[in-house]
Amino acid sequence: MATSKEYGLGEFDFPRGWFMIGTSADATRTPAPIRYFGKDLVIYRGESGKAYVVDAYCPHMGAHLAKNSTSYIVRDGEHVEGESIRCPFHGWRFGTDGACNHIPYSDFIPKAAKLATYPVIERAGIVWMWHDPEGLEPDVELANFGGHYGEPGWVEWKIDYMGDLGSHGIEIVDNMADFGHFVPIHGATDWQYFANEFMGGHLHQYYSAGHRTLTANPEDALVLDTWYEGPGFLQSEMAGTFDSFIMIANTPIEDGVSRCWHALMVKVHDGSRETTREDREMALAYQEGSRLAFAQDVEIWANKRACINPLAIPKDGPYAKVRLWYRQFYNPRDKAPEIQDRVNGLHVTLDKRPGQKVA
Repeated sequence: MATSKEYGLGEFDFPRGWFMIGTSADATRTPAPIRYFGKDLVIYRGESGKAYVVDAYCPHMGAHLAKNSTSYIVRDGEHVEGESIRCPFHGWRFGTDGACNHIPYSDFIPKAAKLATYPVIERAGIVWMWHDPEGLEPDVELANFGGHYGEPGWVEWKIDYMGDLGSHGIEIVDNMADFGHFVPIHGATDWQYFANEFMGGHLHQYYSAGHRTLTANPEDALVLDTWYEGPGFLQSEMAGTFDSFIMIANTPIEDGVSRCWHALMVKVHDGSRETTREDREMALAYQEGSRLAFAQDVEIWANKRACINPLAIPKDGPYAKVRLWYRQFYNPRDKAPEIQDRVNGLHVTLDKRPGQKVA
């Protein structure tokens, strides 16, 4: 395990961006403890059904807002009132802006009685939280995941929890440049094209080759456009045996420790008919193939030492460019354009398409 400072990423220990913090099922009317970005947090749903995330400890006397089962605040069903959360210790209640809005035994409420709150969006069966070390509001929209979640003809994903890894997020994002691992890890065959494109806060990987897991025949082409919109999660439009859409999330728990998830949506028909049980079973089987392919990467990350300075060769892919691109999220927001200008553009590692010069 190595820290952000050891990788030389920038001023902050944790990055700026949208991050997965759980599935929709993880947010309930019962406040629950979670930990990300080196902080103890609490997630809960208000009466409206909206999910909220706040700091875990009451500013009054430091009680944990979720780790209690015996207080009469909890027993009497007063833990969540409307959209507000009550501390089980003294009953101080905090609204969605974090400010205390009720003290049972006092009309006086100190202005300092305030919890930190975090922007939260629930989308595609996942709870997403905006994290910004500068405390600024989101400056990018959360992705819509190709518009496929709930789209006719598509089977929605289930979320695969892949583990808590002693690997920094940079080592996961390195995969975007890692041309050399596709044959030994994933069984890639008959390479046609591999390139990366750096576009501001987005990083794309273009891939065209056979694949021993995700195509019916190893000789069949698997064509992917895979990208990051920020540091926290990968998306991929994939054309193979089925059209599908992959999501892989990595969220820092501690500096150098990442929680990973995988999910896959599958297009099983054109939307002109009802989706059957057989369609869903087929989609889940295809998702399992994708999960197994990703698990090959996870096994490596779970058992490797930190790689601060890769001993890279040209055909490995543009690790240095990926790591430079990644740094924009660990530095003040106003420094991002300068970093982007240094890295923006297309980097082709291999091109064997007809009519192209062999790389």
